[in-house]
Amino acid sequence: MARRYTVQIDRERCKGCELCVSVCPRQVLDMSEKINTRGCHSARVAAATDCIGCAQCSDICPDAAIEITEELDRHA
Repeated sequence: MARRYTVQIDRERCKGCELCVSVCPRQVLDMSEKINTRGCHSARVAAATDCIGCAQCSDICPDAAIEITEELDRHA
């Protein structure tokens, strides 16, 4: 069974540097058109089901605004 992951982005911590978007091998993230309270376009999850859990996005984020968690298989 394939593993599934959840990507959570704290929009208010994100400063819109786009580093996470650039390192994602599966193009899971892109930039939101909405502005956060810091006046920045924050990253957003565009293709959640494509995440492979590599955590490159969370590792490179200078603001620790991204969290990756593995979903538990509730049918096992």
